[in-house]
This record gives sequence, C-alpha cells and structure tokens, in this order.
Amino acid sequence: MGKITGFMEFKRQDEAYLAPEARLKNYKEFVLHLSDAQAKVQGARCMDCGIPFCNTGCPVNNIIPDWNDLVYHGHYRAALDNLHSTNNFPEFTGRVCPAPCESACTLGINDDPVGIKSIEHKIIDTGWEHGWVVPQPPASLTGKKVAVVGSGPAGLAAAQQLARVGHAVTVFEKSDRLGGLLRYGIPDFKMEKSHIDLRIKQMEAEGVVFRTSVLVGKDFPASVNNWAKETIFPEDLEKEFDAVIIAGGAEQPRDLPVPGRELKGVHFAMDFLPLQNKVNAGDKVKDQIKAGGKHVIVIGGGDTGSDCVGTSNRHGAASVAQFELMPQPPEREDKMLVWPYWPTKLRTSSSHEEGCERDWAVATKRFEGKGGKVDKLVACRVEWKDGKMVEVAGSEFEMKADLVLLAMGFVSPVPQVLDAFGVEKDGRGNARASTDGEGCYATSVPKVFAAGDMRRGQSLVVWAIREGRQCARAVDEFLMGSSVLPR
Repeated sequence: MGKITGFMEFKRQDEAYLAPEARLKNYKEFVLHLSDAQAKVQGARCMDCGIPFCNTGCPVNNIIPDWNDLVYHGHYRAALDNLHSTNNFPEFTGRVCPAPCESACTLGINDDPVGIKSIEHKIIDTGWEHGWVVPQPPASLTGKKVAVVGSGPAGLAAAQQLARVGHAVTVFEKSDRLGGLLRYGIPDFKMEKSHIDLRIKQMEAEGVVFRTSVLVGKDFPASVNNWAKETIFPEDLEKEFDAVIIAGGAEQPRDLPVPGRELKGVHFAMDFLPLQNKVNAGDKVKDQIKAGGKHVIVIGGGDTGSDCVGTSNRHGAASVAQFELMPQPPEREDKMLVWPYWPTKLRTSSSHEEGCERDWAVATKRFEGKGGKVDKLVACRVEWKDGKMVEVAGSEFEMKADLVLLAMGFVSPVPQVLDAFGVEKDGRGNARASTDGEGCYATSVPKVFAAGDMRRGQSLVVWAIREGRQCARAVDEFLMGSSVLPR
C-alpha cells in the first residue's frame, strides 16, 4: 500500500478528453491518458483492501492493488509484468472495457472508486512507449498443432497462450484483416487499429500463423459480413490439427420485425460500423452507408448504439436520436443494494456528449417511406407491468428518419458455423461447453473446443480474453496431460 491515507486525501481524476468540436473532425482516439504525476496520485487512492473485490469484479482477475501500488512508486516495468500476468491485451481493455472492477471497488461504497481503467491504460501505453512489450517465443516446441477459428479477443488470447507453451497455432479469420469485432465493430475513435497490428506482429514473432479471408464452415448467411475468398470445411481442420478452438463472435444480430422493415435505409448497426472502419483503413467501399445530412435514428441503447451515434455525428448527420425499449435507469445506483456487482444506472458515453437526443421506454411500431425508402418512424411509449410491456394509450408519435440503425444486440453465434462443426448447442444457440471440471471448454465433438461469444454469448472484450486464456489451458491439458498455463 503506497500511501495509507491516500484514499482520504485525494479525489478521483478521470482521463481528459479532447473537446467535441475537435474530435468530431476525425476518427482518431481522443482520450488522453494520465500524466506520471496524476497516475501516482490515483494509485495512492487504492486502499489495498484485505479482500480486494476489484480482483473478482474483473473477469480476468487482474491483480489490481499490486499494480496500483507499483504505479504509485513509479515502478512501471514491474506494473506491466503484473498486468500481463492476467491480461494478454490491456491496451484493448484499457480503452473499451466498461470497468466492472471499478463497480466492485471497496472505496466506491461511499466515495468515487479508484480509477482502475485509467491506470491500466497508463501502464500499457508506457510499456509500448519504452519498448517493454516484446515477443515471448517458446523455449521448445511440442509438435502439436492447434487451429483457432476467429481472431477476436478470445481467439487471439487463446492463440498467444498456446503458442507460448510451444504449440503450432494457426488462426483462421473470414475477414480481410485480423481482430474480429475489435477491427470491424469498435470505431477507430474508441480504439485505433494500430494497437491490434502491434499485437499481431508480436504474436507472429512468437510463432502464430494467421490466415485471413478464410471462412471455416458452410452455407454462411448473407446477413453477416463475410469477406472470405476461401472456404475450409471443419472436417478438414479436424483432420489436420490436434485440437480446434471455435472462438468467433456472436454475430447474429437481433432484428426488428415490424411493418416497413424492408425499406431502404433501415440497416443493422453491423452493416454500418464495419464499412466505416474499412474506409478508415484506406479501402474503397462502394456501398458505404452514409449518415451525412440525414436524420438518423438509432434503436438500441447499448454500446453498439452509442458507436452508431458517434459515427453518425462524424459523418455530419442532420440529427441523431437514440431509442431504448427499457425505462430510463436512475442517475445513481443504490450502492448499498448492488455493490460489488455491476449496477444499472444512467450511463452517458462520449458519443452522447457529442450530440444525441436520447429517449427511453420507446417501442417502434412501424417504418414508413416513399419510393421504397424510409422517411418516417412511428413509435409509442411503453410501460412495464408484471414483467410485461404495455403500450401507453394515446402515446403514439412519429419522427423524421432518413436512416435507421438497428443496434439491439446479438442473439447468438451464426448457427451455420456451429452446425457445420456439428457441436451441440445450448438453449440460447451457443456452443454447449462447460467451464468447470474435466473437459472444460470442450464441445460435444471430440478435440473441438469453444470459447468467447461462441460459448458464452454476446459479452465484453474482457470476458472474451478470460475465456480465451482459460480455453488455452484446457486445450494444453488435453494435448499434454497437464499445463503450466494459468487458469
């Protein structure tokens, strides 16, 4: 514990942002990490609790009090080693994680929690700046071959862990670039893609082989982005490799089956966001969906909806509105009731601050248009009674809508992928695989494992990293009989 009275002396200081008028001119990151002096003070606020709930609030179980103390004393190299011991990619989580660890912080019971995410961001950026993040190739090779399907955070974490203990790992990705939804889902203004590229170079130096534009599966639906130029059948992977991990994303979007859904101008969020990322990467995109000069309505109040808001504003939208079906949450949670769990409360993102009309307890009834193109959304107010949604009488209203973006989450992995492997699915359409006991992360098909959104369903980047790491240990045990990889 760096400073015994630090939590009483110092107030939380959040990372600074560039002003909206500056950041809306480009797609660059605009969050400024803490200075050394600021990070020292924020590290001093950590109480080094006897039972650090932040550790368990964090899905990868980061050893947070330890690296807070190390930052307080200025030992950034040791803090980086500590951080990497539980998290392969802190530059991802330090930017896009909602920080459930902070909700579990003991100081947060009666004060602002420790700024854990901002300290993590500072540690990893310092590590890259000083050249401390280097490849860790294995001391020897095992002769075993592992295929990883999907290059999102779960697949990358599993691949890196397995390569470091000597397995020959090949990652297959259907897109033309690596990173999964990190690459083609999260906007560049939240996380620039150079961070992914740096990790890919590190992993290649550690022996991981990457194959892009390769689809693994059959009968892939047209509703999900697919830039593959080659198809490989699962049975071919099972013949060539000693183990296979399916670690793709939950890419089956939740639809809104109301009258007028077929009108032009009504799109899934994941038809909109990936194309902007391709443009930012320098690609020529013929059918990019543009929001410039349009009245945009985003349906869905989560992070994906927020990303649509930020991207629409950067396009120069005439107006942006965001609807959420659920009631507006309270501005402050009842900490005595919910701590240390993730609370339901009103969250305002940086994209909302850039300009957005938000509304809650709104249900879309239909879309209307002219000449086959949407120009109006008709909605109503709803309330919840006995767990059921009820329309408020006389509450119907309409809004101008030139572009409607459906950002209501994902229902499951793409069924055709799991069906192609022949794995058993759970009631939510995910690959059925336990995380406990013998054979954890193993599917119903011999030597085929599942991790991340494919097993868990739609979730956070940090949960994907956890699953990838744990699945890697399970695969290593399967191949070698035991494992030195952390659980």
